[in-house]
Amino acid sequence: MNSMKYKMLVLDMDDTLLTDDHKISPENKETLLEAQEKGVYVVLASGRPTSAMIAFAKELQMDFYNSYMISFNGAVITDLKEDQVIFEQSLTQQQIHELYDYSLESKTHIITYIDEEIVSETDSEYIDVEKHITGLKHNKVDSFKAAVNTTAIKCILLEEPSYLKQIEKELKLAMPHLSVSMSKPFFLEVAQNGIDKAASLKILAEKLNIHQSEIIAVGNAGNDLSMVEYAGLGVWVDNVSPELRHKADLIVASNNNNGVAQVVRNFILN
Repeated sequence: MNSMKYKMLVLDMDDTLLTDDHKISPENKETLLEAQEKGVYVVLASGRPTSAMIAFAKELQMDFYNSYMISFNGAVITDLKEDQVIFEQSLTQQQIHELYDYSLESKTHIITYIDEEIVSETDSEYIDVEKHITGLKHNKVDSFKAAVNTTAIKCILLEEPSYLKQIEKELKLAMPHLSVSMSKPFFLEVAQNGIDKAASLKILAEKLNIHQSEIIAVGNAGNDLSMVEYAGLGVWVDNVSPELRHKADLIVASNNNNGVAQVVRNFILN
């Protein structure tokens, strides 16, 4: 394959670019710096809040290489060179309150993000995972609805994986006007209608005059499916959710075995 073809490499972070201990391996980092040196855009696209991505973007020198970050599953796009949000779409207060009611009925935990803090009424081992991943402070409140008196970018419903899989199906039927996807087996992500990683990738590609055939996207989970299907080359790392395994063009090594570096070497540097 002619490696000149690809102009943009879009990477999910958790369980894809990052190892299980939330680090960028030296090998992944080295190849991503080489790719950018060749003029290829490296874009991080994550369910994470913007503030929980920025250190990784800077580690990859994406600000120096004039690149971009897609956060909150596509609800926000940030220009790293200008340190400026160029696209943002929130859930309304009413939608968040409806999701809270739904979480009570469905016996799931619910979190959202206000002022760069994780807001919830409850504690859960799964909320602890999100605290650990993002490094954000947990604001545990008496009343979720009272605390959320504004718009917010997204919510996550959290519970044990096999139960949450069922809730995912039910929520998609109950609220077809919202965008619902799994980022981890115990994280059910909810964003505004029409928001997903692919929709925001499309906005960014059009801005940069890059055709979808010139894009590689790498992921591992349900919330990556839209961008993996959109990209000219859609790639899963080997630790992909089993039911999605057949839905990409290619499967590479796992997140702990430098799968991203394999993509860069085979399709960008060769």
